[in-house]
Amino acid sequence: MYLKQLSIFQFKNHKESSFSFNDKINCFVGNNGVGKTNILDAIHYLSLTKSYFNHIDAQNIQFDHDFFMLKGLFNKDNIEDEIQCNFNIGVGKVVKKNQKRYKRFSDHIGQYPIIIISPTDSNLIIEGSDIRRKYLDSSISQFQKSYLKQLIDYNKVLKQRNMLLKQFSERNYFDPITLENYDNKLIDFGQEIFQQRSSFLEKLTPVFNKYYEEISSDNESVSLIYKSQLNENNFSTLLKDSLVKDRISFHTSVGIHKDDIIFQMNNHPVKKIGSQGQQKSFLISLKLAQFEFITQKLGYKPLLLLDDIFYKTIF
Repeated sequence: MYLKQLSIFQFKNHKESSFSFNDKINCFVGNNGVGKTNILDAIHYLSLTKSYFNHIDAQNIQFDHDFFMLKGLFNKDNIEDEIQCNFNIGVGKVVKKNQKRYKRFSDHIGQYPIIIISPTDSNLIIEGSDIRRKYLDSSISQFQKSYLKQLIDYNKVLKQRNMLLKQFSERNYFDPITLENYDNKLIDFGQEIFQQRSSFLEKLTPVFNKYYEEISSDNESVSLIYKSQLNENNFSTLLKDSLVKDRISFHTSVGIHKDDIIFQMNNHPVKKIGSQGQQKSFLISLKLAQFEFITQKLGYKPLLLLDDIFYKTIF
């Protein structure tokens, strides 16, 4: 699979740009600020319906305009498909495949898988657990379509449960039967997501270790630890034990939406003991392992985008 053609209109600093690619290695060369990274981001948009660098769609429109348009011609198994993504202020986002509009963006995810390695990947180490969960979810969704649906369903029920907890307080009543219905749905979706995440990290880790050993000249050991409340506890029991706290805070305090990945080096957090070079090697190894894993799962290679990974101040 590869991207054959790309057209960009009023996206970030690109007024109107067009590119043709081959199925080998394609490079962008130019001075800082000319828009090389923005080209990669446009490709990411067409693959996953969102920017890699700024998830607020309106902020990706070129200054003094009110919409952007992206088009890409993908070749997969010698079949060519045109993907178009438009965002218009006041209208919203529209994604089309061969001129046919998607009813749900989730139907597009995984059709044209993509991995990007960028200086901003350092956020995986230095930022909060939500960034690492997004990495997990994006990775699994690109080869396991049912996962994304389960995740959407889980988040929908989670939001409804939180609203119900708030209503209990505002209306001064408690309905355990209705709450139990939401809890059962949350448990079903959450348990399946937990299993998928656990399986993915278990299988990814040895591939990651292989790449780190090849990239790094040091002898440190590295690992990916899946941190979840469900590792040691039954989800149903967790929800029951946290009910008093949840009713006070109007928030579901337990579940897979609290999961995290612990990045370790020599049994310590990479964030605390890893040098800039070690952290860089760690993250590149993680992304290359993701690339190999998805390739094995799908039987073809995802797009691999490299954004200034050899620049000396990348991390």
